Amino acid sequence: MGAVSALLLAASASASEAPIAIAPAVSASIGLDITGLRSEKGNVLVCLSANPDYFPDCSKDKKARKLKVSATDAGNIQIPGVKPGTYAVALVHDENSNGKMDLRLFLPREGFGFSRNPKIGMGPPKFKSAQFTVGADDAHYAVRMKYIL
Repeated sequence: MGAVSALLLAASASASEAPIAIAPAVSASIGLDITGLRSEKGNVLVCLSANPDYFPDCSKDKKARKLKVSATDAGNIQIPGVKPGTYAVALVHDENSNGKMDLRLFLPREGFGFSRNPKIGMGPPKFKSAQFTVGADDAHYAVRMKYIL
């Protein structure tokens, strides 16, 4: 009864201890319904940022979520695993697939869009006008692409 009994006794003692509760990681999925693409050429570049200092150009934002989606598949874009917080989304319709927004005389030559579809004046919108809050529930937002040239 020596070693086997001691092993069973130790197992039953540890089994009677309360299990440690591990909270599940909270995250949500964000769905973007994109309308107004003028063509199915190229890609749609998506930037989900929580940092107003890097909005709307999040190329230097190391924490931003960046996606490249073929324009033919960009009607509905899913961003999974988003932690609760305040975010804003910027989109570029990169029609020539060069990975950036092309400009002509400081005006965008390709399409763009932002979460909450803020009015566009001189220059891009501020983070505050495009921001939204993510909790534990999945969310869907409609984004209308705009073209100047």
